Amino acid sequence: MIWHCGRFDFDTSTPIIMGILNMTPDSFSDGGQFADPAAALEHALAMVGEGAAIIDVGGESTRPGSDPVDPEEEWGRIGEVIAALAERELCVSVDTRHAEVAARALAAGASVVNDVSGFRDPAMVEVVRKSGCGCVVMHMAGEPKTMQENPVYEDVVAEVRDYLRDRAAELEAAGIHRSRLCLDPGPGFGKTPRQTIELIRNLHELVHLGYPVMVAASRKSYVGYAYHIDDPKERDVASAAEALLACELGASVVRTHNVALTAAALRDLRPAVLLGLGSNVALVAEPGEETEAKIAQINLAVGSLCSLPDTDIIDMAPFYESEPAYYTDQDSFVNTVVLLRCGLPPKELLAHLHGIENSLGRVRSIENGPRTLDIDILDYQMYVASDDELTLPHPRVAERDFVVKPLLDILPGWELADGTPVASVPESERVGKARRL
Repeated sequence: MIWHCGRFDFDTSTPIIMGILNMTPDSFSDGGQFADPAAALEHALAMVGEGAAIIDVGGESTRPGSDPVDPEEEWGRIGEVIAALAERELCVSVDTRHAEVAARALAAGASVVNDVSGFRDPAMVEVVRKSGCGCVVMHMAGEPKTMQENPVYEDVVAEVRDYLRDRAAELEAAGIHRSRLCLDPGPGFGKTPRQTIELIRNLHELVHLGYPVMVAASRKSYVGYAYHIDDPKERDVASAAEALLACELGASVVRTHNVALTAAALRDLRPAVLLGLGSNVALVAEPGEETEAKIAQINLAVGSLCSLPDTDIIDMAPFYESEPAYYTDQDSFVNTVVLLRCGLPPKELLAHLHGIENSLGRVRSIENGPRTLDIDILDYQMYVASDDELTLPHPRVAERDFVVKPLLDILPGWELADGTPVASVPESERVGKARRL
């Protein structure tokens, strides 16, 4: 999907790096280091040279326990540098929760507003509504001064996801197009390190909402907790590893202090691969339990996928029951879609998948006919090819209801490697009508 940020449009199919420029005396890891405008501008340009597509400029520390800063003082810290960067045709983000500061930054040429308070202030909503800027909507429990005082969640992943879903819907209702929104789960903002780790390890749940997702792990306390690193300035390598992990789970914007290390880590990001799995022949099933047996066979195949080299399962859609397509004189199917991060070349992966099919009794006597297990490579990120052995993306993805529905459950708005939207064929014209089990 495209993230619209004023005059900048970012393709989120590959990670976008946002470099952090704190012009504050009291930020938790670099307070005072870039308070001087000349030093700040030099550092920002260096980050651009290292791979930052956006520079996020902040004049108020929102570290735990911090005191609020008067908007006039905040603007006095950052205004000159925001204007200087915008004059150089760079994409500038203003990290602020004050509507007055956001308005002045946008007038000076900023293209993104990054609001740690999640646009709670109606005045802030009105400022961005009148602009075409990108909006980073963050989850924070309480205020920076008090947010770390015993944060409690019954289910931190579900609660943060639902908050961001609802907040995004409210912003859309206020007139801000969804293509301008990016969601940030707010690691460390009103969350303990353990809660933050649980949240970041389940980041794909936020991806299901269909917006770009930001990972802002850089030097955060949870990184220190997880990797046993007390000094925030020593957390850059671990932070880059966290960024890579989050991007494999579906994050598309990375906010970081150390752009060079982060860019280097992201070069190891493996392509996203989508597999379609289906079964309509139950080898062993009691009468009335055929559906459960088909599901069990698919689960066996998923277990085998776990053993593939240089491959990790990232997400799996719910199961669907579908009508047979093309060859209709057969039993109904159970289908799902699995998302992988995979370092195997496509044809090598295909050979492994055929081996899994064969191990579960796959028979190929009738084209599109009954089968114990079918695994199709639906899409292999950034790979388009066609020969006698393999065509990618799969040429029938968009016409198959039993593929489209589960795929969009986990990746709303997904476009195939050739640019075709998965939802390009109306549901009424798709074959293999599917219903969620």
